[in-house]
Amino acid sequence: MTERNDVIIIGAGHNGLVCAAYLARAGLNVLCLESSSSAGGMSAPRTLGDDYQFPGLAHLSYPVDSAIRRDLKLDKFGYLPGKAIDTIALDAGGNHLTIGANRVSGDGLPESDEAAYAEFRKQYLDFAEALKPLFGNKPPRLKNIPFADKTTLAKIGWNIRMGLGRETMYELLRVAAINIYDVLNETFEDDRLKGAIAADAVMGSAMGPRTPGTVLTWLQRLRGELGGPMSLQSGGRSQLVHALTQSAEDAGATIQLNTHVEKILVDNGKAFAVELSNGEMLKAKIVISNADPRFTFGKLVGAPLLDAMFANRVSQIRGAGVVAKLNLALSGMPEFEGLADTQLANRLLVAPSMKYIEHAFNHSKYGECSEHPVLDIAIPSLHNSSLAPDGHHVMCVNVSFVPYDLEGGWEDEKTTFAYKVISQLGQYSPNLKSLIVDHEFLTPQDVETQFHAVQGHWHHGELSIHQSFMMRPLHGAAQYDTPIDKLFLCGAGCHPGGGLTGLPGRNAAKRVLELGGAK
Repeated sequence: MTERNDVIIIGAGHNGLVCAAYLARAGLNVLCLESSSSAGGMSAPRTLGDDYQFPGLAHLSYPVDSAIRRDLKLDKFGYLPGKAIDTIALDAGGNHLTIGANRVSGDGLPESDEAAYAEFRKQYLDFAEALKPLFGNKPPRLKNIPFADKTTLAKIGWNIRMGLGRETMYELLRVAAINIYDVLNETFEDDRLKGAIAADAVMGSAMGPRTPGTVLTWLQRLRGELGGPMSLQSGGRSQLVHALTQSAEDAGATIQLNTHVEKILVDNGKAFAVELSNGEMLKAKIVISNADPRFTFGKLVGAPLLDAMFANRVSQIRGAGVVAKLNLALSGMPEFEGLADTQLANRLLVAPSMKYIEHAFNHSKYGECSEHPVLDIAIPSLHNSSLAPDGHHVMCVNVSFVPYDLEGGWEDEKTTFAYKVISQLGQYSPNLKSLIVDHEFLTPQDVETQFHAVQGHWHHGELSIHQSFMMRPLHGAAQYDTPIDKLFLCGAGCHPGGGLTGLPGRNAAKRVLELGGAK
């Protein structure tokens, strides 16, 4: 047993690193334990063979929250947001749409849609801006409200009523809990445009465009754009995880890799140490888990140490993963019909209509893989040539919707389905199959195994209405502290959720310091 630390953080994903850096800068002795051989969690780079590198599960991102960038001096450690990219909605006939931050273009696009798009985007970004105080702070309580939570609620109320104006406020209240399908049908005619927006609204969630609450999930995605445009994760020293690691270590935090935490030790309702897989015990005044809340409470703590009602609520957290990851090592440049090579550096999306997306989602509800899944495609090597040998490339594909529990199991179906996806890609890129050197296909079950994300959910739980804000991840653990004294949460399962924002880590660190730090 080693000397006692002020804080032990379980998991060096980006939220764990943010939390570690903040607490270390506040003067606490912080030890961050990571079970894998590199920091970053799901954002950590992956390799295929000896020559091909991939940027991690999340190949798209927005600039990290500006307060985190400033507070942790990330620019000093080389952080640079990636180059802005557009979304190209692929059409099987080559009639693609290019969707940017403020404009959309493409053959056959109705003029009314082109005009409505900029106004629609502005309105919904204004909605996201109005909710910004909620995202950047711990979720406020609605009972026995402390002063800080009253301040957050007051800021949100002011932003909605005075910032938006009466008519826009009424529109936000009208759409907040409804589905993106109805909203898009009210606004646009073009199926390609509606499909692309709807795909963003449901990406990573077990929801179709008709599912209530998908306007909310789209607003949560738009939150990222408040800090800057979408870009591609392409690896290198300018990327977020590298800068966060350097910032945390510069502040005095220790990041220990290849160290698997087996159990959080609790005595008289208080966390006081962690036990490693080798039997070693490390003591700490505070334990913070960056892991999935279901893994934290169900595996690391264990139901016997939890109140029965709380343990039952943990077991009811909704979050079965529906996204698979296909990584392709290619011997040359793929050719997409109707696109110039320069356009391939953008995000490519196969979601031709809302009906197409809903159909893909319906299959997953019954444990089936759709013959026509939604594909979110990127070629990171066009942004960073060091990811592959000269003349070669790497392609990343997020595949939705893919069930966690596949009827009949994944053992025999995994390779078959991967090749079905490759065949589907071939409808848009005829030379792709001939370029494939190797591939990796990760099902939601693989994500669970490799990243301890229960049921393979990338956000550690659905971002549905009943699991958002002051209800995330569940009642009794929604402000980063938990029913176990000195045990906190800081991962994507916390408010405000997934994505490479770093906000759960920052908010958790602020909560720890608000409650007295390691005293």
